[in-house]
Amino acid sequence: MPDDSRDTLQRPSPDALLERAEREAQGRLKIFLGAAPGVGKTYEMLMSGRARRADGIDVVIGIVETHGRRETQALLDGFEIIPRKSVAYRGQMLEEMDLDAILARRPALVLVDELAHTNAPGSRHAKRTMDVEELLARGIDVYSTLNIQHVESLNDVVAQITRVRVRETVPDSIIDRADEVEIIDITPADLIKRLHDGKVYVPQTARAAIENYFSPGNLTALRELALRRTAQRVDEQLLNHMQAHAISGPWAAGDRVLVCLSHGPGGANLVRYARRQADRLRAPWTVLHLETPQAAMLPDRLKDRLAANMRLAEQLGAETVTLPALAPSREIIAYAEANNFTHVIVGRPQKPRWRQLFHGSVTEDLIRHAGDLSVHVISGNAGEEPQRGVRTAQPPAPFRLKPYLKATLFVALAIVAGITLDQTLDVRNLALVFLMAVLAAAVRGGLGPGLYASLLGAFSFNFFFLEPRYTLTVRDPESLVALFFYLGVALVASNLTAAVQRQAAAARQRARTTEDLYLFSKKLAGTGTLDDVLWATAFQIASMLKVRVVILLPENGSIAVKAGYPPDDTLVDADIAAAKWAWEHNRPAGRAADTLPGAKRLYLPMRTGREAVGVIGLDNDKQGPLLTPEQQRLFDALADQAALAIERIQLVSDVDKAKLAAETDRLRTALLTSISHDLKTPLAAIMGSAGTLQDFGAEFPEDVRADLVATIVDESERLNRFISNLLDMTRIGAGAMEPNYALHFVGDIVGTALSRAAKITARHRIEVAIPAELPMVRVDPVLFEQVLFNLIDNAAKYAPPETVIAFRGWREGSSVLLAVVDEGPGIPSDDLERIFDSFYRVRKGDHVRAGTGLGLAICRGFVEAMGGSIRAENREGRPGAVFTIRLPVPAGGAGLSLPERHD
Repeated sequence: MPDDSRDTLQRPSPDALLERAEREAQGRLKIFLGAAPGVGKTYEMLMSGRARRADGIDVVIGIVETHGRRETQALLDGFEIIPRKSVAYRGQMLEEMDLDAILARRPALVLVDELAHTNAPGSRHAKRTMDVEELLARGIDVYSTLNIQHVESLNDVVAQITRVRVRETVPDSIIDRADEVEIIDITPADLIKRLHDGKVYVPQTARAAIENYFSPGNLTALRELALRRTAQRVDEQLLNHMQAHAISGPWAAGDRVLVCLSHGPGGANLVRYARRQADRLRAPWTVLHLETPQAAMLPDRLKDRLAANMRLAEQLGAETVTLPALAPSREIIAYAEANNFTHVIVGRPQKPRWRQLFHGSVTEDLIRHAGDLSVHVISGNAGEEPQRGVRTAQPPAPFRLKPYLKATLFVALAIVAGITLDQTLDVRNLALVFLMAVLAAAVRGGLGPGLYASLLGAFSFNFFFLEPRYTLTVRDPESLVALFFYLGVALVASNLTAAVQRQAAAARQRARTTEDLYLFSKKLAGTGTLDDVLWATAFQIASMLKVRVVILLPENGSIAVKAGYPPDDTLVDADIAAAKWAWEHNRPAGRAADTLPGAKRLYLPMRTGREAVGVIGLDNDKQGPLLTPEQQRLFDALADQAALAIERIQLVSDVDKAKLAAETDRLRTALLTSISHDLKTPLAAIMGSAGTLQDFGAEFPEDVRADLVATIVDESERLNRFISNLLDMTRIGAGAMEPNYALHFVGDIVGTALSRAAKITARHRIEVAIPAELPMVRVDPVLFEQVLFNLIDNAAKYAPPETVIAFRGWREGSSVLLAVVDEGPGIPSDDLERIFDSFYRVRKGDHVRAGTGLGLAICRGFVEAMGGSIRAENREGRPGAVFTIRLPVPAGGAGLSLPERHD
């Protein structure tokens, strides 16, 4: 038989060739990777760019940050530098790389500094990495720089080392995408000397950096991270090169560990040894199991042992792989060479010596044909068994009479066919007719009916066709030999046919299970809430294992029922104790378990690589153990997926809580700032004016006293507005808004609000253009007047004196629109959405009175409470802001007609 695995190994990997072809159509990326700022990444990138330019390559600078370093600045001479693009952000102009200009210029190579940079809002892409990916997609080569602390997967490690959390990160895929990674490395002592010399930061900043981030210990750890990440990328490139060129490994440029796992004893020790060996070598490791045709015939005890050991390997961080194989030793060598493994770990042979002489030994064959592979043969504990702590049920094996009746029918048909052939044709080998009956019985019924058909066919063949006929006596020795060999062939054929039938049935069952698991994982991936995950998990386990399910999660230091199928949230004391014990000890408890077996249900923990996330309780109406070994393995797969989904939801919830806490802190800070300023300022003015009147009122002329009184009144009104705004926001936040609706004409409420705001608008001109035939709207007049007052106050605050504040109303379809227009500087584009947030204030010049940041938030809350909407925008063609309120026309006002406004 030809060695298919060897032939496959001599062909290039299709995946590697496809990746190579895709990269040839794109630009090439080279990353200059450093352990810390100041190691010389930008300098080295510019030097490499100059070398390429000297070779005649069209090189331009997209963006380079010199940070005031003279040596770096000098290297820019002679390069074509693409002018930067200015982006407006919060009243400032920020300079960013002009991606469109580079694409229009289309150089062969562009130098892009600081790959982890976050672009200013309003840029085409949020991150500079996205700009680089677009350049590569257009076939432009890119040189870029990156510090190791910006790599996403190392962010937590760097934060733990340096006590500094880096906010700007790049995904690991950008390094995996790089065609070249050049590490720029200098010793910690040299880098610290550069800091002292002022070649990295200014002296004051350098001293603080040396005391904190740039300590020798931190720099040494960052160097190791940079070297290891670069080595990992180089190892991936080497493996891809070997697969693309069909090079037989291993190339021992880096260690990789492969451990071979079987159903035999000692597997757990083998996995733990492999983990220790991988840790010593600091190498990745993989657990390989080869599934032979005989695997389907193994008892459930051995299958359960293998599943437990594979699960242990995954928990210890290994990649697990299962492959079909006819010749295990050759398949192991082929897989190891194709994936550049350098160490193969196997267990010592468990078969007796006499069995090895007839069946061979995988371990000895592996050592004999290993070539350059290092083979480790480990002696495990032959008595070791995986400890689950749960007794499993034996799968029912009822005797079925129907397959044996079918086998009898097949033999009877063979007898009829044999008699017919014997009378009509001179057929010498009628035993073949009975072999057909044996094969049919084995295919339809399995091994038992096949063996039964073999024996029944042998007696029938002897009785009906061997001389003397119709007796069980065999006269001719030749006929006896024929009968003997027929029986042997029939037994072998029935056994092989039944084995194929078992394998086919197992394959169908695996396909159904795999499909169910895939659909379950797809369903979990699409769920966004914890309740959906728990309901999907309970339903899936109940439907696949035919049991009743309850799911318990931790709550307030204990554990409580969160879902069930069928729905059930009642647990007796024994069940509560078993569930709590399973949660606290991360081991099974309850029915058929070693702990608290008197409980009604069996409680099994759901756990991830980090911790237990919950407990699943199972029960049914039968007595004794619940799950068969096969069902136990299926439950493990379902529980693992559910645990990961629950952990994902909890992590998202934790992130949301952290964001909420940060937002709460921001609002609290803003509130305290607002109170300290907006409450203290009017109080100080009132107290100062009142004190002056009290102490010197008799000495002042009448007009001075009138001014002081007016100041007291104005600041009191301002203080009253501030306190009213705080109370209104409290009502909105508590959901206590209950508008007192009535039909009102918008123009009337506008007039009332203008009268109330007469002092505020004394230095502005007011224009009102609200048609009298405008339909009435259903609003709360008090709330709507407060909305208009806040808008008037906002317009008067930002618009210069002697400018116009206009009110315009019109109908648009089934809505009435009211716009408040001013002639102020307008609203920055980035603030248009945030301007309605609580405590958010647009930063303007000193001439603008400080506000509380609550007025517009109250406007939105009141308008939305009345069923309307409000939006802010800038005027077209001239400075100024427009706040437009949209209110629905009530059914009673539908008959009032008004042409829609088009200007």
